[in-house]
Amino acid sequence: MTTTAAYADAPSLSGTDLGWTDWLEITQDRVNVFADAVDDHQWIHVDPARAKDGPFGGAIAHGFLSLSLATRFWSELFDLQGVTTKVNYGLEKVRFVSPVKVGARVRMNAVIAEVSEVRGGYQFTVDQTFEVEGGSKPAVVARSLYRFYA
Repeated sequence: MTTTAAYADAPSLSGTDLGWTDWLEITQDRVNVFADAVDDHQWIHVDPARAKDGPFGGAIAHGFLSLSLATRFWSELFDLQGVTTKVNYGLEKVRFVSPVKVGARVRMNAVIAEVSEVRGGYQFTVDQTFEVEGGSKPAVVARSLYRFYA
């Protein structure tokens, strides 16, 4: 469910747990398209037959594919109204904790850790955890920075 807030309320959002996104299945087609986009065709990602005998027992998503889902998931969880520009400003820290097998479903939790004023807007520091359905450890943990300008 999307949390919607007004721009004027941004400073009060520090500490807000936005909850979890819906589940998203990671398909081989999505992995292949990503491989083409970034020119990374390593067999553990794009050769399911060979990957069955590999270290993960099947094809896995690229770590950066999993991380890139933050864009989709972030917009599913949060909308700040009254802004003219929204910018993905970068990352403070990222760890790829466990692989995401093709066919698995993932989702993301986000907590707004901090909101600080920047020239012309606000910067949100957001702790994001990507979970694999049935997994014992997160797939990805990241601290992301987003800027919103009025």
